[in-house]
Amino acid sequence: MALVKAVGWNQTEEDWRNLLALEPEGCFAIEREGTVVATATAVCYGRDLGWIGMVLTHPEFRGRGFARRLMRAALDYLDRRGVAWSKLDATAMGHPLYASLGYRDEGPAERWRRDPAQGPRGQAAELPYSPMSDLDRAAFGADRSRLLDYLSRYDAASVPGAGFAFGRPGNAAAYFGPCVSQTAAAARVLLERYLAAHSHEPVYWDLLPANPEAVRLAEEYGFERQRILTRMARPSRPGLAPVANRDRLVFALAGFEYG
Repeated sequence: MALVKAVGWNQTEEDWRNLLALEPEGCFAIEREGTVVATATAVCYGRDLGWIGMVLTHPEFRGRGFARRLMRAALDYLDRRGVAWSKLDATAMGHPLYASLGYRDEGPAERWRRDPAQGPRGQAAELPYSPMSDLDRAAFGADRSRLLDYLSRYDAASVPGAGFAFGRPGNAAAYFGPCVSQTAAAARVLLERYLAAHSHEPVYWDLLPANPEAVRLAEEYGFERQRILTRMARPSRPGLAPVANRDRLVFALAGFEYG
């Protein structure tokens, strides 16, 4: 956690536990004098897609090639698992490294933030959660049901036949996502439910501008764009068909570390 706090990221100790539980052999770190100074994680969503996340280096140890070493370890791990594609959400600082390793841009991924009591309060609603694995796979392009099982323990809701949304605590702000929905109307209901319970704290929402309905909802409910990252993809070998994701169904990401 000292490393996360040093770079100002939002992950909690529980996020790290989830990553270690999901993919214990896909979590990599470099230590100096007993202290973790750099990390990277690789989570497998079946053999279709692996997600690279938590690539961070303590500011005092940058420029030593730690991120490249950890990325190579993560990619070797995905290759051993026979994973076809890997993706990640790149900061401007990390983009040149990922490009040098064969990643290519897909499009922007943005973080939006809402301050306490900013915008409409939302309306509380009882929306019991029911898994929608087929809808999620159509949106994301791979089976991430293991991840959803972990994240659903925090805050989960669904609109029957239309969509679902999760939320969880964060180090700096509550986090809305993932949210996958067939309609903007259902996404609105799910968002309002979450905001009603978190109106007195800041909320982060990571989204893809490729879904303009998500952007419109974020603006309407008082969120402001805070960061712009680049979603990047890398095939394990030439000639692979792209991952068949449908971004217009994705109203909120699970997080830059999860996809």
